[in-house]
Amino acid sequence: MSSTLSNNPLLHPFVSKYEAPPFDLFHEEHFIPAIETLISEAEEKIAQIVDSEEEPTFDNTILPLEMNGERLGIVAGILFNLNHAETTEKMQQVAQEASALLTDYSSRMLMNQDLFIRIDKLYKQYFPQPDTGVLSVEQSTVLENWNREFIRNGALLEEESKKRFAEIRSQLSTLTLQFADNVLAETNDFYLHLTDEADLAGLPEFVREAAVQEAEGRKLAGWVFTLHAPSYVPFLKYSDRRDLREKLIRAFGARGNRGNDKDNKSLIRDIVNLRKEKASLMNEPDYASYALQESMAGSAAKVMSFLGNIHKYSKPAALKELSEVAVFAKSLGADFDLESWDWSYYAEKLREKRFNFREELLKPYFKLENVIEGVFLLANKLYGLQFEAIEGIPVYHQDVMTYEVKDENGAFLSLLYLDFFPRPGKQGGAWMTDFRGQSNLNGSAVRPHISLVCNFSKPSPTRPSLLTHDEVNTFLHEFGHALHGMLAQCTYPSVSGTNVYRDFVELPSQVMENWALEKGWLDLFAVHYQTGEKIPPELIDRLIESKNYLEGYAFERQLSFGFLDMAWHTLSEPFAGDPVAFEKQAMDDTQMFRKIPGSSTSTGFSHIFAGGYAAGYYGYKWAEVLDADAFALFSEKGIFNREVAASFRKNILEKGGSEHPMKLYVRFRGQEPDPEALLKRSGLM
Repeated sequence: MSSTLSNNPLLHPFVSKYEAPPFDLFHEEHFIPAIETLISEAEEKIAQIVDSEEEPTFDNTILPLEMNGERLGIVAGILFNLNHAETTEKMQQVAQEASALLTDYSSRMLMNQDLFIRIDKLYKQYFPQPDTGVLSVEQSTVLENWNREFIRNGALLEEESKKRFAEIRSQLSTLTLQFADNVLAETNDFYLHLTDEADLAGLPEFVREAAVQEAEGRKLAGWVFTLHAPSYVPFLKYSDRRDLREKLIRAFGARGNRGNDKDNKSLIRDIVNLRKEKASLMNEPDYASYALQESMAGSAAKVMSFLGNIHKYSKPAALKELSEVAVFAKSLGADFDLESWDWSYYAEKLREKRFNFREELLKPYFKLENVIEGVFLLANKLYGLQFEAIEGIPVYHQDVMTYEVKDENGAFLSLLYLDFFPRPGKQGGAWMTDFRGQSNLNGSAVRPHISLVCNFSKPSPTRPSLLTHDEVNTFLHEFGHALHGMLAQCTYPSVSGTNVYRDFVELPSQVMENWALEKGWLDLFAVHYQTGEKIPPELIDRLIESKNYLEGYAFERQLSFGFLDMAWHTLSEPFAGDPVAFEKQAMDDTQMFRKIPGSSTSTGFSHIFAGGYAAGYYGYKWAEVLDADAFALFSEKGIFNREVAASFRKNILEKGGSEHPMKLYVRFRGQEPDPEALLKRSGLM
C-alpha cells in the first residue's frame, strides 16, 4: 500500500466507539483512492469464488458474495450520505466520479458469466422446490435474490447487449446524481428578501423570527424566506400578501425548469429513455414492467388499478373541498378564482373557523427536545428500547446528535444519528439512511449505525426549535424507518433492515404516524415550552376532529405524483418531447388548479429521477393501506399493547426482506390487508 493510501482513514479500522465513522478525519480527496482500492480487493475475492474447483454451495458461493465488499459498501455509504446531508461542490464532483466507478464495478460483477453459472447452478438445485430443509428460509430468499439480480442486470444477454446494459447503468448513475445536485442548487439559489414590516402581514411571530435569523445568516437586514420547507410552507399558509405567496410558489415550481445550466428537462429525457432502453434489453415493454417485478404490486396494470380505485373516491371529495374553500374565500372578500398559491392560506383559515383550531397553537407544545423524548418513550413503551445520548462519537456537522440504542435488557442495538435543521449543503426533505447495516455472518454480530436526517424549524435567539404537527408527523415517519434498521435481526446483509420491496418499505414508517393523533402518546411529552403545562385535552380533541380535513385534496395531490411517475415509466417509445407538456397531460385529471406557466413538478421530482422511487411512488399510498390495516390492530388491542408490538417487531421490523413481504404481513396480522381500511380511516368511504 502506498504511503498515500496507508494514511487514508477510510482504509483503516474505525477506532471510535462502536466503530463509528471518524468524520473528523475524512476529506474529499480520501474517497476515490479508497474506493478504487476496495473495488480491486472485492474483485480479487470474486475471482477466488469463480476459480474454485469445488461444486457451488451456499457457503462457498453465496456466503462469500454476501461478505464481499463490506468495507466498500460502508465507504460508499458514507460518501453518498455526506453528499446528501453536508455537501460541497467538490463533494458533488467526487460523488459523480465514485458513482461511475461503483456502477462499473457492479456491472462487471453482475455480468461475470462464470460467477453467474455457479449461482444459477446452485439456484436450480433448490428451486422451484426450496423447502428441502437444507437451506433456511432466509438463505433461500438470499439465493433467489442473487440469481434474480444477475438475470435482471443482463446475465442472460448476448455480449453486445450486455455491454450496452452496462453503459446504461453507468450513464444513469451519473445523470440521476446530477439531477439531485441541480435541484439542491436551484432550491438554494432563490430567496425572498423583505425589508418592509408591512410585507409580513399575517405571519406568526415564529415565522418572522426564523426569517430574521435567515437574513442575519446572509448578512442582510430585514427578513429572508427560502424554498426550504420550514420557511416555504408557513409562508404560504399564513402570509396575507397574495403577491408574495405567488412569487414564492412560482419560484418553487420553476426549480430545474429555468433554461439555465441547472435545467433538468434534458436530464429527464435522457433518464426516461435510458430506463426504457434498459427495459427493452430485458424484453419488457416499459421500465415500470421491469421495475415492478420486485414489488408487492407486481405489475403496472395492478398499480394503475390501485391508483384509479382510490382516485374514484378521492376526486369527488377533493372537488367538494375545493368548492368549500373557494366559497369561504369569497366570504372573506376574495374576488378572484383560487390559484395554487391561495390554497394553503384559505384552507388554514377555514380550518380555524370550522374547528376553532390553528396549527400554530400546537407549536409551543412541540419543543424539539420534548418531541425527541416523546418518540423515544413511544419506542420504549412498544419495544422496550432505551436511548442514551453518547459523547465522543464523531459527527459530520455540529448540529448532529448521537445516541446509543439498547434493548430492555441493556444489550446494544444501534448507534443513532439525528440531524434536524436545514442548511445550504443539505438536500430538502427528510430521510433515514445508515452508515453501517446489520448482519450476523459466521456468528459475527454487526449492529447498525442509523442516521435520521430532517429539515425542521431551527431554534432562534429567543425560543427553541418548536415543531409543527406536520413536522412531528415527519419525525415519526422517519423514525419508523429507523426502527426498521435498528431492530433488524437478519443473518445476511442483503436482506437486512430496509432492504425490502419499495412498496413495503413505507409500512414501518407510515404506521408510526398514527400515534401523532393519539392522546395517550401526546400526553406523555407535549408540554408548553414556557409554562410546562400539558397540551390541553380540548386542543388535542380539535386536532383529532380536523384529522380528515381536506383529506380528499391531500389524496389527489399524492395520487397526481403517482400517476406522473407511472406515465414517465410506462412510455412505449423513446421520448423526445417537452417534459412540461407531457407532465400536464399525465396529471390533468388530478389537478385542482390551473398549471402555472414556467412551473414543473417533474424537473424537481427527485424521488423518481434521483431517489430510487422510479415506478414506485405509488408505494406511499400502497403502504398506507398496509398501515391503516395494521394500526387497526393496535387500536383494537391498545396503542401501547406490547403483545401486538412484539408481533410487529418479530414479523416485520426484525425480518427485513428475508421473506416475501405479504407472508410477513399475514403472519403479523393474520390476514391480507383490507384496502377499504385506508378509505374508511380517511373518511372517503
